[in-house]
Amino acid sequence: MSPPTALIAEDEAVLREELTAQLAELWPELRIVALAGNGLEALQLMGRHRPDVLFLDIEMPGLTGLEVAHQAERGMHIVFITAYDAHAVAAFERGAVDYVLKPYRSERLAESVRRVRERLGRTLPVLDGVLRELAAAARPRNYLRWINASSGQELRLITVDEVCYFQADAKYTLVMTEEGEAIIRRPLKELIDQLDPNQFWQVHRSTIVNANAIAGVSRDLRGRVRLKLKHRRELLPVSEAHEHLFRQM
Repeated sequence: MSPPTALIAEDEAVLREELTAQLAELWPELRIVALAGNGLEALQLMGRHRPDVLFLDIEMPGLTGLEVAHQAERGMHIVFITAYDAHAVAAFERGAVDYVLKPYRSERLAESVRRVRERLGRTLPVLDGVLRELAAAARPRNYLRWINASSGQELRLITVDEVCYFQADAKYTLVMTEEGEAIIRRPLKELIDQLDPNQFWQVHRSTIVNANAIAGVSRDLRGRVRLKLKHRRELLPVSEAHEHLFRQM
């Protein structure tokens, strides 16, 4: 019996490599026959290789993962890659397709692998209805574009792109920018749901970093991961639970 084959379609190169590496550990017999960086490329490679399993990022340039899935052959098993649980809850509960969240967690990916392996060889139901529900759930959300923050006696208007990182401070949150720091009267746990998860990554229970502000990654003498920022001198600690974000860096 030939080993199962898979295509990975993910427009972020680092995450594509991370998923490839994790699948090699969790499913050694799976052959990754194609890697795509956008939806159009995924569609072409899918037709050329006809893989057994498709790992499709929902949000890709060219065509979305949902649009690619509409063109998939009946026997292809689909695992969607998404930043939001809501995108895939309906399909996941039906068991017709599966999903993994970005950034990737080994436990969740292992569960997806287990489910797909159980379904290999089975006849899958028609997915049109499920894909329509997913498309409705995946409509763009409105994330914070700017925030009002206090800096001394001054009230500042800060765009989220200016933020290097957010730091929890009791009931408040510190907003760290290239120019200095400010404070917002909102706890970090409330703020995180309003930030774009593709840009802002939680790296510690008390820290959310702007991925675009990261200059590099290092380890201290005890092996703990530290982030170097482009416009600030301090190093940000990364908790063990979030080290997988930087495994390929």
